[in-house]
Amino acid sequence: MLGTILLLIFTLIVVPIVSFYIGTPLNEIQLDLLQDTSWIVGGVILYCFIVGELSRNNSQVDKLWSVVPIVYTWFMTIEGGLAPRMILMSTLVTIWGVRLTYNFARRGAYQWKFWAGEEDYRWEELRKRPGFNNKFIWGLFNFFFISLYQNGLIFLFTLPILTSIGDNANKSIGAIDIVLGILFVSAVVIEFIADQQQYNFQTEKYRRINNNEPLDEYAHGFVKSGLWSMVRHPNYAMEQTIWIIFYLFSVVATGEWINWSIAGSLLLVILFKGSSDFSEELSANKYPEYKEYQKNVPRFIPFLKFRK
Repeated sequence: MLGTILLLIFTLIVVPIVSFYIGTPLNEIQLDLLQDTSWIVGGVILYCFIVGELSRNNSQVDKLWSVVPIVYTWFMTIEGGLAPRMILMSTLVTIWGVRLTYNFARRGAYQWKFWAGEEDYRWEELRKRPGFNNKFIWGLFNFFFISLYQNGLIFLFTLPILTSIGDNANKSIGAIDIVLGILFVSAVVIEFIADQQQYNFQTEKYRRINNNEPLDEYAHGFVKSGLWSMVRHPNYAMEQTIWIIFYLFSVVATGEWINWSIAGSLLLVILFKGSSDFSEELSANKYPEYKEYQKNVPRFIPFLKFRK
């Protein structure tokens, strides 16, 4: 786990630097907006770190994950002159953010004590492990990975919106933009269905447990029907798809399949690989049938042969 974390932090530094020199260089307006928005990102990083340390609830980034991209994209859109494609992209991010915020809120993530609420169960498990159970080490982990890495990643995967600014950018909305918008919304809908299926399963499972009713098909403990019978993480798969589609808007704007804004979507794919590894390790230890589920159902892509 530590090796994965160090790799993720390393990639956060290297990938953006390398991608900065790929394709057409950023123009002056893009650089100015990048710098201006970075100040907001810096404030969010410090907020998540300080509140997480004081409250001992390290899901502060989770509370903001679906909110700050809306702020970043609309800030850049307004400051960038309200270009049509930027408005479209910001609207799509708003749809994504509202949906994800709702899903997080109904699980008890937001309370009037803004620092409280549900914490990701994986942080509690990780704090028990050798090394991470040291408060100083955990503080470093909270700053560099939970607060800095994740917030930096969120900022990076919103940056394709900047490619629609500049003299060389294709600023008009065309048929490809409309198709990408439809695909984006479709991925959000599928992600909603996956989260709803998970929510329904867990709600009914705990209702039966609390009422001492027979568990029957809920006895194995984890959802494996519906979209979850096709892939083990349909919500994660769609989240990655959403931001890859978002990057494709930059391909339309620049005419370059690989451009400087690719870092965010690329790093997100790497993050979800590591995140799902950790989640599945915990699930396999908790549920006896989970290893068989891993053998029979692909992780992200249906029908993929290499499933582990």
